[in-house]
Amino acid sequence: MNFGSSLDSAVRAVLANKLRSALTMLGVIIGVGSVIAMIGIGEGTKRKSLEQLEIMGSNRITVMPDWQRGRNAADGQTSLTVDDVKRVRDQVPGAKYVVGVTSGRGQTVKFGSNNHRTNITGADPEIGIILNATKMLDGGWYSLDDDLNMNRVCVLGYEVYDRLYAGETAVGTTVRIRDQNFEVLGVVDYKGGDGRMNPDDQVYMPFSTAAYRLLGSKDRVSYITVQALSSEFLMVTQQDIENVLSQTRRSATGESLFRVFNQAESLDAIQTQSRLLSLLLAGIASVSLLVGGIGIMNIMLVSVTERTREIGLRKAIGAKKQTILSQFMLESLVMCLMGGLIGILLGQWGVQFVAGMLQVPPVVDMTAVGSAFGFASLVGVFFGLYPAIRASNLQPIEALRHE
Repeated sequence: MNFGSSLDSAVRAVLANKLRSALTMLGVIIGVGSVIAMIGIGEGTKRKSLEQLEIMGSNRITVMPDWQRGRNAADGQTSLTVDDVKRVRDQVPGAKYVVGVTSGRGQTVKFGSNNHRTNITGADPEIGIILNATKMLDGGWYSLDDDLNMNRVCVLGYEVYDRLYAGETAVGTTVRIRDQNFEVLGVVDYKGGDGRMNPDDQVYMPFSTAAYRLLGSKDRVSYITVQALSSEFLMVTQQDIENVLSQTRRSATGESLFRVFNQAESLDAIQTQSRLLSLLLAGIASVSLLVGGIGIMNIMLVSVTERTREIGLRKAIGAKKQTILSQFMLESLVMCLMGGLIGILLGQWGVQFVAGMLQVPPVVDMTAVGSAFGFASLVGVFFGLYPAIRASNLQPIEALRHE
């Protein structure tokens, strides 16, 4: 028998017992589908996280108080202040924009009969540049004069605007926060963020207005956000910031009472975590492939036992050992390849379904598809080898006597 005849015989043998073959392939189908789906979801989650970093602004450095280290420090020593902002602005040459932010979470904003709980961000007008939020749906940002005069003005994030105004004009109207009226100067265009620091779910206002009129934080800042001149100077700028603040923000034991991190660190952390998660999920899913391979070996051994007389008859009329070996190997391989193809379709559907539920981009990684399919082929060869060898080693006379 040539290869074409052996392949045809293998396919007919698999189709002869459709239900048994389908159940045997199930492990391979689930394994391949799981590998593709798990890696695809991991990649989609990583892309979503990277998009969030881009949304929050590039070349960004954030300085926050380290309350854990400052537990035993002198009162007020752990708090960042307006003076710290000035020191960074004056002494760090790689800082393009430096803004101190005072924030208040869970504040209720009212317009007419509508209200929405959101976050207040009090900062200089440059906060829009740092957060990449200069594209406006309507109106514009407040000015430095508004900050100097502590004017009750604000800019709404898109989600706040949508909840309160439902598409109506907001600029020029008045919203109410903590029984105070604030004039709406602008609405930031939709950015697509999420989470606690979602830029769409913010009300922005001048720092002095938020610090003295609304939140009572006065000269304290919740955090300092900095935009470096370029990504090339990001690490140097971060080191300069740490050196400047370490002069005044140190504990009695010499530890820094603040934490500094940048977007590049967040990017590296996300990529590392995503890579480890993808490998873990792919490893777990691969177990299904091994289980499927064991199932194939079991069925092939049963098949050899059932077809012992057939094997003996073929050998008696001249079939070579290599022919018997290749036929049973091909039967095992055909089941794995058919299961692999169905698994690829199942994995692609799984990526679309789960990505929709998690609201992450659906990513079908072609490397994962090729790897899963190739692994399924190896499973077919490896677990089909022993039954095939056993079949090819049967003696014709003993096989013909088998009942």
